[in-house]
Order: sequence, then structure tokens, then C-alpha cells
Amino acid sequence: MTRQNTLETLGHGLALPLIGAPMFLASGVDLVVAQCCAGVIGTFPSLNARPAAKLDDWLVEIETRLEAFRRDTGKHTAAYGVNLIVNDYNTRLTEDLDTVVRHKVPLVITSLSAPDIVVEAVHGYGGLVFHDVIKARHARRAAAAGVDGLVLVCAGAGGHAGMLSPFALIEEVRAFYDGLLVLSGAIANGRAILAAQVLGCDLAYAGTVFIPTDEAMAPSAHKEMIVGATSDQILYTPMFSGTHANYLIPSIEAAGVDLEHARQAQPRPMTAKSDPERPKAWSQVWSAGQAVAQSRATAAVVDVVARLSQEYQAAKATMSG
Repeated sequence: MTRQNTLETLGHGLALPLIGAPMFLASGVDLVVAQCCAGVIGTFPSLNARPAAKLDDWLVEIETRLEAFRRDTGKHTAAYGVNLIVNDYNTRLTEDLDTVVRHKVPLVITSLSAPDIVVEAVHGYGGLVFHDVIKARHARRAAAAGVDGLVLVCAGAGGHAGMLSPFALIEEVRAFYDGLLVLSGAIANGRAILAAQVLGCDLAYAGTVFIPTDEAMAPSAHKEMIVGATSDQILYTPMFSGTHANYLIPSIEAAGVDLEHARQAQPRPMTAKSDPERPKAWSQVWSAGQAVAQSRATAAVVDVVARLSQEYQAAKATMSG
């Protein structure tokens, strides 16, 4: 599918060129439905639905609630998507992929390893596959697998993030890839969404800004920590998953982890087995991106999207004269 065709497929029902990033233990049914009804693409990690059989229930509920919204309001909704972790760590991959195919999920976002098996399965029913990348070589491999888009996870993104500036990664990838590009990394206002387009991307990708929302399934303490945090309270470390990611320092300290130990941690293979390097309270070590300071209060998703839309339109007006 061409870049333009992919955009047209996703553009139906979009109020903003934005994907709500899939966030571990934060994105669930309520958040995805609220995002889609507000006009942005809502996504969630399949691993948030536990046990695996729950994924089917979640997809049924999302589809049912979106259809009810369209019927009751006469309005369109944005597409929704599921994030699949494609590596040996995810022992549920085959089962989750089967469920995704059965429901014909419109968008599947793959992470961490080559997405070949997912591309073949999702393209079989006409769905789209985007792949998270932090380096150009990852982008080349995903492009070779036939993905419909690349999510460039640049410096400042919450969760598993890269270290490259978007000014570097976008240009390097655009030199060999003419498909759809999505920019991730400290996207928390409408100006940043427009900036992503100016830099050559088609969509932006925002996660942290949606954690302190009424609909997010994150614990209230996580939401409150984000509202009170600043960028100097973000630590980039591989300690908790084996792969570098951005976390809130206050949550690391609350888990009883020595900060210097976390700073000095080295990457290691992700594994589904017990990991002696990971603290027992790892599920309470919470992620956030470097734009965390832009979230100053909890709010409903519809209000967050309204703010982003106003800022986006104002930025466009300023640029046009």
C-alpha cells in the first residue's frame, strides 16, 4: 500500500494526525475508546489484557462501544490498534496474533524484533502494520518485511525509546523509505504534532500526555506523579526490562532501587523467566517521556484532544502568516 493510500485509510475519522501510543499498564479499553471517539487513533499493548483470553473480550468491547458511538451520534470514529511485542519474551505472540487476525484489527504496531510473521498475517485480511524503530538499520529491516509505516521512536519518548534526535533519524530514514512515518518523542502539545509534519512525518505519536487522563488504567499514584514531575525526574535505563527506557525517578526510588545502580545498569536480553536484575517492585516503576512537565492536571481524554487540536490549529495559523 502506498503512503497516500495508508493515510487515506487511517484518515477517516481523524480530528488530528495523532496516534495515542500503546502504554504498558496504562492503555486499556476506556482509553482507546475515548481516544477514537475524540478523533485520534487509540492503541494498547496486547499484554495489558490479562490473561491472554481477555484480549478477545477487550476487542469485542472496543468494537461494540465504537459502533454504538457512531450509531448514537452519527459521527465517525478514528481507527484503533493493538501493539504486539515480537520477540521471545512474549510467549503469547502466536495466541494474540490469532486473536488480532480473527477480529481484523485495523492497525497493528509491532515492537522489538523483525515483524515478518505479523505482516503476513495482518496483510492477509487487509490490515495495516507499523513497526517501532530507534535506528535506521531497524527501519531498513522492517521496510524489507513490508510494513505499511514506521514509528520513529526518538529521544525523549516514554517507555522504550531511542537516543537519536528526530532531525537525524527522520532524514536518514526518508533517504531510503517513502512509506508513512510516525514521530515519537516528547510529543505533548499541538505545536509538536505540527512540527512532526514539518519534519517530514505523516503522524505524531503521543503517550505520556494521555496517562493522567480519567480513562487511562494507570494507577492514580502514577497519574499524580506525572502531574507533579519535570524532565529532570526522568531516567533512561535498561534496568527494568533489559532494554533502555525512560522512567520516573520518584517511582524508582519508591521501589527501593539505588539510583546509581539504575544509572549504571547494562542492557541484557529480555526474558519471560524470572530476572534477578529486575527489582520485585518493577511493576510500580512507572514510565514517562521527557515532555512530562506539560501535563499539569488530570483531565478527560476529550479535553486533552481539544487542547491539542486548538494548539495545532493555532500553530498552523501562525506559520501561514
